[in-house]
Amino acid sequence: MARGPPPPPPAGGGGSAPPPPRPPARAGGGPPPAAAFPAWRDTPISKRAAILFRAAQLLEDRADSVARELTREEGKGLALARDEVLRSAQTIRFYAVEGQSFTGETFVNDDPDMVVYSQREPLGVVTVISPWNFPISIPARKIAPALITGNTVVFKPSSDAPLTGYRLTEAFVEAGLPPGVLNFVTGPASKVGQAITTAAAVRAISFTGSTAAGEQIHRGAGLTTRTQMELGGKNPLIVLADADLDRAVELAVKGGFSLSGQACTGTSRLLVDRKVLAAFTDKLLARMRKLTIGNGLEGNFDLGPLATRKQLDTVLSYIALGKQEATHLIGGERLDGPGFERGYYVTPALFTDVTQQMRIAREEIFGPVLALIAVDGYDEAIACANDTEYGLSAAIATSDARYAHRFARDIQAGTVKINRTTTGNLINAPFGGLKSSSTSTFRESGRVGLEFYTQIKTVYRAG
Repeated sequence: MARGPPPPPPAGGGGSAPPPPRPPARAGGGPPPAAAFPAWRDTPISKRAAILFRAAQLLEDRADSVARELTREEGKGLALARDEVLRSAQTIRFYAVEGQSFTGETFVNDDPDMVVYSQREPLGVVTVISPWNFPISIPARKIAPALITGNTVVFKPSSDAPLTGYRLTEAFVEAGLPPGVLNFVTGPASKVGQAITTAAAVRAISFTGSTAAGEQIHRGAGLTTRTQMELGGKNPLIVLADADLDRAVELAVKGGFSLSGQACTGTSRLLVDRKVLAAFTDKLLARMRKLTIGNGLEGNFDLGPLATRKQLDTVLSYIALGKQEATHLIGGERLDGPGFERGYYVTPALFTDVTQQMRIAREEIFGPVLALIAVDGYDEAIACANDTEYGLSAAIATSDARYAHRFARDIQAGTVKINRTTTGNLINAPFGGLKSSSTSTFRESGRVGLEFYTQIKTVYRAG
């Protein structure tokens, strides 16, 4: 396993913390979100869009500084952090445009003296709760559609990455967002999270995080509060016997180890046809031995640190479990030698002889751990891939178009990739999971991401 040079400043947990954010814009006495809602709802759509455009430009102008803070706070490489900031600006612009044409319909009817049409209206106060692994892009794709459709927002970022979320809020406020429209709050989920999800004024909750936490929020929401939950995953990559194995290895490495495995759409199960299992495994091991690990501020490494001590302990516990359940091939060591003392670094791990009944094949690890499962052909691969409570993302490596088409139909996942990694999604395409990976109601991202933040009225007008 190749290792980068010792990282002087820590990343992903330890050492000098980023400078504390300034008090939130509303702390000076702005109105609460429910009181701010009527004026924001009635603000012309072109003015709301102009504010979003300015916020996007501010983020772009500050991309380098925000990216450095993101890397220090969460641990991903500087290039990935900068891409995330720029992607967030692009997302905000997308909704500034799409929101201006998101409207209702006119319906034909038999009465020549009557016009029937629907109109979309904002809900009111919405709550956004986002995780630490994408601390700016995930809240951007929730907050931007909420604002452009006329809602006011209560935004709670993860307590493990609050500064990056604050920089997003700061950009919106400096762009001209009126006081009380976007409200930044921090604190423990057990107290703050409950307060901002069960309050009577909250009409909608958009949450990304663990399935257990999502279920709790969903159960606690009232009858008039809608929920949008993007939760856990145990995402498979199927490698058929006809696949280009070199390409399949790259899909496994990128999907499983980018962001140090800390992505809800990250690859965690490799379902490989027994005919090519040995060759695929050899190629994957050779590729893993070349991976580099280091501080994202100091170089372009393949893996950075895990984000928190809690995440480190979780990943190491699953690695220890995997050594009991399956055959350990490589990786899984904690790097704590010179230069690595203050970061949560773990070498990527690979296990083989894994079965569907093992915990490392069934439970979300959220770290750089891959489980190799041997299958006999496409049908068994699909059965294994679907044998999980989750259904977020899934991919297949094949050169046979027939299997590609069948896979898109047969797989139980909201995001389907063919000869692509399980990770990644377009800002203009819907994103969401099936089964326990989502509430399977409203999708995020793309134009459909606006639907969650609006309600429909149908108007019958005569005369």
